Amino acid sequence: MARAHEWRAEAHRSERGGWLRAAVLGADDGIVSTASLMLGVAAASVSSSPHTVLVAGVAGLVAGAMSMAAGEYVSVSSQHDAERADIALETKELATSPEDELQELVAIYRKRGLDPALATRVAEQLSARSALATHLRDELGLDDAALAKPLQAAFVSAASFASLGLLPIVALVVAPSAWRVAAIVATSLASLAILGAVGGRLGGAPLARAATRATLGGGFAMAVTALLGHLLGVVADG
Repeated sequence: MARAHEWRAEAHRSERGGWLRAAVLGADDGIVSTASLMLGVAAASVSSSPHTVLVAGVAGLVAGAMSMAAGEYVSVSSQHDAERADIALETKELATSPEDELQELVAIYRKRGLDPALATRVAEQLSARSALATHLRDELGLDDAALAKPLQAAFVSAASFASLGLLPIVALVVAPSAWRVAAIVATSLASLAILGAVGGRLGGAPLARAATRATLGGGFAMAVTALLGHLLGVVADG
């Protein structure tokens, strides 16, 4: 006897967009910013003490985490405000011109390929269930479950920045004195590769490409910062 087809909801990666973006951006920036700052200070002078490099790393970690949280909060709050304004406007239009709003839905469904009669029935049935939700989804492209969440974005960004930004600092502390700079570089690049692969896995991108992209980008940033630190150190010593 054939089994009845069981419907199940599919998990789409785009639903992770909000927190995934904040987490990956914060973690990547935490590694690159902290490691670059430490390498820049270390390259500024051969006499830079591990304590000086450590202080620079910790200061950069704290400042960067706070900056990421504030930046994400302000940015996502702007998006949140725009979404709420659209919702308020749509609510008002539904209250004052329900028939016009219904015809907007009919026009949308006709553009998607439905014939006029079917488009009208679909619009009427969906509006009867939840007119506002239907307009937000089909007219404005908004989903209540995926609306911007400023506090979530700020927390995730700051936490990921701080947690991954600790890795270059730990490398400095535990590595032998002769290998401290190399340990910072190696730990940071390896962490970026892993982070890129994880981000690629969560986002559905090829792992090797995502890892390479993250590693090359971070390595370039660290190299440029170290070079600038060295040049400034030469100028200061001269």
